[in-house]
Amino acid sequence: MKRDFYEILGVSKSASADEIKKAYRKVAMQYHPDRNPGDKEAEEKFKEAASAYEILSDADKKAKYDRYGHAAFGPGTGGGGYGGNMNTDDIFSQFGDIFGDDMFSNFFGGGGGRSRGGGAGRARGQRGSNLRIKLKLNFEEMAKGVTKNVKVKKHVACTTCSGSGAKDKGSVQTCTTCNGSGQVRRVSNTFLGQMQTVTTCPTCNGEGTTITAKCTSCKGEGRVYGEETISIDIPAGVHEGMQLSMNGKGNAGERGGANGDLIIQIEEEAHAELQRDGLNVAFDLHISFPDATFGTQVEVPTIDGRAKIKIPPGTQSGKIFRLKGKGFPEVQGYSRGDQLIHVNVWTPQHVSTEEKAILEKLNNSENFKPNPAKSDKSFFDRVREAFS
Repeated sequence: MKRDFYEILGVSKSASADEIKKAYRKVAMQYHPDRNPGDKEAEEKFKEAASAYEILSDADKKAKYDRYGHAAFGPGTGGGGYGGNMNTDDIFSQFGDIFGDDMFSNFFGGGGGRSRGGGAGRARGQRGSNLRIKLKLNFEEMAKGVTKNVKVKKHVACTTCSGSGAKDKGSVQTCTTCNGSGQVRRVSNTFLGQMQTVTTCPTCNGEGTTITAKCTSCKGEGRVYGEETISIDIPAGVHEGMQLSMNGKGNAGERGGANGDLIIQIEEEAHAELQRDGLNVAFDLHISFPDATFGTQVEVPTIDGRAKIKIPPGTQSGKIFRLKGKGFPEVQGYSRGDQLIHVNVWTPQHVSTEEKAILEKLNNSENFKPNPAKSDKSFFDRVREAFS
């Protein structure tokens, strides 16, 4: 069972961006792996807090989470999703923005933050950019959910150098400026005494290594332009304009940097007979005057196929019938809309001489003369009745 993101950080839904940031810093420091060596539970809580902060620190993602909960970032929809695709390296690569470059080096007294691989203080390479695509779905796919395999053209990791950007392993050298730490420390004398500052190494850009010979396939970028088939799980109940995100499925980063995210914008494919109104579905049913008079049974289209309904004798034009539960489901909820069937009695535009004579004769009958006092309920009454 996924824990609530607000509960993880210990804040309320009304917390400001600064309050959320401060809460994350507190939890991250408490469960930092360097303070809890070998403690798997602490490491999971550390990742859990990072996932919560990733969502709640982004205004758009926070709004979706407040509305749909974890379903907005569930399997296939990315967005951090409670541990999601984030690993410890991804989390540390973001600390410069949240804590400052020297936060953990000063706090833990270590060598420039958490050391990874060759001792680099920051994540390797540059993070890839986010990628946006539009995905058109029909009514049935939006109502039931669907898995779509989509071919996306984007930057992908170079297979020749495995994303390193180097010609071979021997072409990757430890940076001589920072000795592989990715950071440069400077000590300056002030009237308050000596002050130490830590900045990103200008030679290796914080990677801790330099490349002496570039990969010939990617020209040292560690990525090439290609195509990837991505499986996207669309939850039931999505609607026009909704955006889903998948962590790490955007453009590949440079020289082993983290991938960007894939943003999927939902578009609605028009239905030939039905119209959507929120969770409800509307259908205009046209019947003949005799059918309205004598009653009949007709088939109407629904999201799930065709359904039969009875038209009782004396049905008035404007009558609204409701098929309960035949609308769209609510994302991350238990509600489901209905299908509303609006009856229209069809008036012939052209009649024969014989038909005209019959109609003129019927027009003289009291039963065929309009009588508002005895007619069916008003249009607004019928609408209220349909939703009651």
